[in-house]
Amino acid sequence: MNTLDDIRNNPEKAVGVEKIKADSNYLRGTINESLIDRITGAVAEDDTQLLKFHGIYQQTDRELGSERKQQKLEPYFIFMARVRVPGGISTSEQWLAMDRISDEYGNGTVKLTTRQAFQFHGILKANLKDSIKKINDSLLDTISACGDVNRNVMCSPNPLNADIHAEVNDITHQISRHLTPQSPAYHEIWLDKQLVAGGEPAAETEPLYTKHYLPRKFKIALVIPPYNDTDIFTNDIGLIAIEENGKLAGFNIAVGGGMGNTIGDERTYPRLGTIIGFVEPGNITKVVESVVLIQRDFGNREDRKIARLKYTIDNKGIDWFTNALETRSNIKLLPEKPYTFKSNQDVYGWGKDTAGNWHFGLFIENGRIRDTANFRLKTCVRKIAEKAICDFRLSGNQNLILGNVIDQNKPIIDAILSEYEISNDNHSALRKYSLACVALNTCPLAFAEAERYLPGLIDKIDKITLANGIEKDEISLRMTGCTNGCARPYNAEIAFVGRAPGVYNMYLGGNREGSRLNRLYKEMLKEPEILKELEVLFKAYATGRKEQETFGDFTWRKAYVTDQIPITA
Repeated sequence: MNTLDDIRNNPEKAVGVEKIKADSNYLRGTINESLIDRITGAVAEDDTQLLKFHGIYQQTDRELGSERKQQKLEPYFIFMARVRVPGGISTSEQWLAMDRISDEYGNGTVKLTTRQAFQFHGILKANLKDSIKKINDSLLDTISACGDVNRNVMCSPNPLNADIHAEVNDITHQISRHLTPQSPAYHEIWLDKQLVAGGEPAAETEPLYTKHYLPRKFKIALVIPPYNDTDIFTNDIGLIAIEENGKLAGFNIAVGGGMGNTIGDERTYPRLGTIIGFVEPGNITKVVESVVLIQRDFGNREDRKIARLKYTIDNKGIDWFTNALETRSNIKLLPEKPYTFKSNQDVYGWGKDTAGNWHFGLFIENGRIRDTANFRLKTCVRKIAEKAICDFRLSGNQNLILGNVIDQNKPIIDAILSEYEISNDNHSALRKYSLACVALNTCPLAFAEAERYLPGLIDKIDKITLANGIEKDEISLRMTGCTNGCARPYNAEIAFVGRAPGVYNMYLGGNREGSRLNRLYKEMLKEPEILKELEVLFKAYATGRKEQETFGDFTWRKAYVTDQIPITA
């Protein structure tokens, strides 16, 4: 296994993405040259990796592949741009800017991601620079939304406990700023070296990341109990805010979470974070930085499949990691403090925080903001934004919170939602607690559908829940087009992970708190088999559950899945 010291001492060991990073001149590469090359709709091969650090993925419309090949045309190259929103809170003006950008440069839709980010799809290379400029004009950016760096830092968006929410959100932004790459490449390439909002010039080198950056992506989330609505155990670092006597006492810190794995490679696996102690607020940025630096120095730079922090921890041992963290940070971790999670879901409808402001949780199916002939969601939300009477909070469950609404403005929002017939009540409980990744037709890693397929599948599953009298049960269901876990399938009560077109592995047994991995139940199922399995499971659950027992707990108690023996087809 090559570590950072190995490739520093022997540069020839830096191969693949590691070599691209090291030779990129701090993320510049030949991106500028690629952007002005009008012969192709793509960028140079190495630049596809560097673009990720700028928040951009090169993709193709896979459904046009055969047709274009027959016509002897290159693939239809398009780009996805991801916009960081630390803590998930954006203004009305920023929402309107995202709305305009999606129409002017994208495919007319806005995707709300499972990491509290905006995502645009379908941007052409010729429009890429202008779209990034417009994003930055709104005082948001795409830098480090992807790539081998710390990505968008998440935080509970719903301030049900407003007294500590503001402080926790401030810490979220502190961590985000501290871990943002310092290379001026982003401003040079996309903003013609211009800074916005009085920003300071960036450093010529990377004092934290160095020219090698991290071995793989890195994810951080903060949460305020009792809601685990950012699924902190699925992150490299998860911070659980602890309130004592109305004040923020500090954070329990969990390390080593991550969802991705590779079918057939037993070295890879999903893992939930391990709580290693408690950190006071004044020390949290230093401790977080030290975790990142340990991963920078000791993470695997030879095999990207086993390069995440979870593998570093499991290879070295949790005791080694904790000691290394305390030594590097010069901070002694305190014992974990008690806390309680009751759900990793969002709260829908109106709720008032302790400061007297209202917040409305709005269900957005799979995070896709769009207009159709019979469902004008995008127009509805735009009309609310034009009133400038609320902020817009992206949740980690792909939903939207209309936040900080004063009493007299509640009826205005209610009237607009009513005018466009947008209501949480129009959706089943199962649908409201579902997640899906984008998958086909643009994700190059997807084997199967997810976002486009799941709504129709839920239509059929809803009939089964209704027949068994469990239609009001808030069962978490997640679907991904591959095993990488972008919709966090491996801690859901039910998950479907794509293996081939129309074929999924089925997982059972996660819990409502997000603190237990599910297990493989059946492999290679098509839709009729999925529905048949759910008919049996839901009937058993409806007739055999204990009082207040959730579906995930029921499947675990009844040993449909276990720690030792997954039931396979």
